[in-house]
Amino acid sequence: MKVLIAVDLQSDFIDGALGTPEAAAMLPAALRRIREFDGPVLFTRDTHGPDYPQTREGCVLPVPHCIAGTDGWQIAPSLQPYAAEIIDKPTFGSTALGERLQAMNAQHPIESITLIGLCTDICVISNALLLRAFLPEVPITVDAACCAGVTPQSHRIALQAMRACQIEIENPPD
Repeated sequence: MKVLIAVDLQSDFIDGALGTPEAAAMLPAALRRIREFDGPVLFTRDTHGPDYPQTREGCVLPVPHCIAGTDGWQIAPSLQPYAAEIIDKPTFGSTALGERLQAMNAQHPIESITLIGLCTDICVISNALLLRAFLPEVPITVDAACCAGVTPQSHRIALQAMRACQIEIENPPD
């Protein structure tokens, strides 16, 4: 079985509080990848509460985003029909995602895991490395064409870091 992980493809990261032109530009490629994928697709959703400004992340990044229940917290409207399984996560990497994939692997061995989403340099890299720890023998790939970072430069640096950790990079930028 092959598994696709769609990381934080939420309105706030596309055209909301922390949106970027790169995130909006990659959305059609992510939609195509999800729509054409032959296997389970799991979504993660960055999830904060009203206390976000008092959290460690909120002190470092004082931009309220992905507050549970808001429009910005929602999976992008074009992707919602494909978001049958969503794992809410309170921080960059999701141990619940790792545990879910371990359980799936115990029932039906996972051949490969592919990650797409936002932001390459924060949540995509965090989850890719976390999954490497949870399932060290499963090949992990990141499709760079279906990701965007905080900046184009940080996107490229994150891809290089993941490659160094034996994560395959598909469609690397020029």
